[in-house]
Amino acid sequence: MSTTNNPIQLATLLIEVFTEELPPKSLRRLGDAFGEGIFSALKAAGLATADSQATSFATPRRLAVQISNVLNQAPDYPVREKLLPTSIAFDAQGQATAPLLKKLSALGYGDIHLSTLEKSGEGKNEALYLNVIAPGAALNQTAQTALEQTLSKLPIAKMMYYQVLQKDGQLADVQFARPAHRILALHGDQILNINSLGIYAGNLTEGHRFLAPGNLTIASADQYENDLQTKAKIIPSFNKRRAQIESALLKAAGSDLVLMPDSLLDEVTALVEWPVVYECLFDQEFLEVPQECLILTMQTNQKYFALTDQNGKLRNRFLIVSNIETAKPDAIISGNERVVRPRLSDARFFFQQDQKRPLASRVADLGKVVYHNQLGTQLERSKRVQAIAVGVAKKLSADEALASRAAEIAKTDLLTDMVGEFPELQGIMGRYYATHDGEHSDVAAACSEHYMPRFAGDTLPQTPTGTILAIADKLETLVGIWGVGLAPTGDKDPYALRRHALGICRLLLEKNLSLSLPELIELSRSQFPQKDVQEKANAAAIYEFIIERLRAYLRDQSVAGKPFTSAEIDAVLSQGPAQINDLIERLTALREFNALAESAQLAAANKRISNILKKTNTPIPASCSSKLLQIPAEATLYQTLEAITPALNTAYEKRQFVELLKALVALSGPIDQFFADVMVMDPNTELRDNRLALLQQLHQKMNLIADLGKLA
Repeated sequence: MSTTNNPIQLATLLIEVFTEELPPKSLRRLGDAFGEGIFSALKAAGLATADSQATSFATPRRLAVQISNVLNQAPDYPVREKLLPTSIAFDAQGQATAPLLKKLSALGYGDIHLSTLEKSGEGKNEALYLNVIAPGAALNQTAQTALEQTLSKLPIAKMMYYQVLQKDGQLADVQFARPAHRILALHGDQILNINSLGIYAGNLTEGHRFLAPGNLTIASADQYENDLQTKAKIIPSFNKRRAQIESALLKAAGSDLVLMPDSLLDEVTALVEWPVVYECLFDQEFLEVPQECLILTMQTNQKYFALTDQNGKLRNRFLIVSNIETAKPDAIISGNERVVRPRLSDARFFFQQDQKRPLASRVADLGKVVYHNQLGTQLERSKRVQAIAVGVAKKLSADEALASRAAEIAKTDLLTDMVGEFPELQGIMGRYYATHDGEHSDVAAACSEHYMPRFAGDTLPQTPTGTILAIADKLETLVGIWGVGLAPTGDKDPYALRRHALGICRLLLEKNLSLSLPELIELSRSQFPQKDVQEKANAAAIYEFIIERLRAYLRDQSVAGKPFTSAEIDAVLSQGPAQINDLIERLTALREFNALAESAQLAAANKRISNILKKTNTPIPASCSSKLLQIPAEATLYQTLEAITPALNTAYEKRQFVELLKALVALSGPIDQFFADVMVMDPNTELRDNRLALLQQLHQKMNLIADLGKLA
């Protein structure tokens, strides 16, 4: 039975905070966090039922949440909590001790009659328990606490400080993302008695600033979304507003393609409450400028959506998302066309000015740009990358001159006006300018491609020179930054070394490059003259770091839709492979090997052999002598191994890994018989060492492509 006199009511709860325009780039996160915070508090208090559903709303001027099936009073519930041992709870006269009274007070039961407390246990184990029926939480108090805590925990990058005039005529200091003007709080049709940010809750909100200005009364929490849409020209749901914008953009684009990155869609959705799409034009002459420049300036500066034809070529029409619906949008369209023109003119000016000076003439100026205070200038870095690139080209028998030239000019576009205005275009502009300067097509391509892959799933360089420079650039960054003590820790990776390591893995593996990873690391380390950098850039640690990124990459790979298992990945990586370009082939072969009837027995035997060899403290002979084989089982195993070794070596050299593993099946029976008949650790040291040598040879041949014992 509830301790409150109020009847239990089940209704929809609505809480809205109405503000000035909120930060658009964080609006979606603010809306989600606001809804989750309120809902979590109600669930924790027992006011939300199993059927309750929370719907978050976020517009430029409001954060709101609507939660269905919310109780105005949570049910009473039993509380049984151990307080103290009886010997501590009461003194010799049977009176409550200070520790007991303090404990009860802390639990909110300081006035409880001591006779109602429960004793349980016997002798020294007897303890005192609180055993009561606690009143359920009330909605008003819980909503008040939930609102205050949720607002204080919102992911707000920068607070605004302002003052609010209180009912008593005093000014109160308040801090929030933007000044708040109203709080709307309803449970069904009842206004909740809560307040925050210096404002008391009511049932009023406001409509669209231009299309439906003024106050709007929300009679019931259930009517909130519908009333805003039909009476206030507001689409309160962020996701619905976003979907409507996307649909309208696609419709307006017609046969063209609309460029709408998620970040731009989110930001535009956060800028409008009643989105309407209009089509605008810019002068054809601007299409002479690289389209990446025009697209970026439209997206970054104006929040416009560029259009391309089906082949990806930029059109001179673009789409805008307005917050005003009108039958005569001419003024809106012409205004936006007028605003974008100087932006595009700037881009054209930068492009034309940059082309007046070749990239090669900018190389010396890289010496004026500090890369890192312990690693020198961009010019010094370019020379290190150049040396690494030439070394990699030599290993691959590629064009060393092209690799050297590409590394020399790859970073010079950082000094151009266009990249200075739009850093996102680094590399892209380098390619355009290098082409204009008459550089070799592979060199021009490498100016852009050496940044690839920029993110997970990004495309890889298409040219050999671009691939070489991408490897060199990432190696130099990884080794150099590691060498100044800035290796990633936890979630901190300011120089994106994890991304660089993964990029190296993808380049070596997906481009099928037979390069030794340890040799590449040493090649990079040798370019740093600073001894302390070389010492900190521990080659083994960097290798393990790259292998860990590789491990994560391999988990996402699969054969016939079935991802590789952790055991399979461990089997190939535990070998410490120098070259990683054939790992997918090895894993695929392991998958087929696992399907063989003999695979489990061979894996178990391999693990047993590994354990025997690990426990051996004495030196093992390099080879087994057939003259010392006394027992038929060991002779048979030796002869079988000798017979299949040529086939194993040939298959390994030709990367025929499936055939190699299948050839091991011939060893299954002889291995079983060997362990059944032969005592490896024979008292005769000569026999023992010879058998260990046989097992060592067997172990080496069985583990040519992976440690089969990891599969056991």
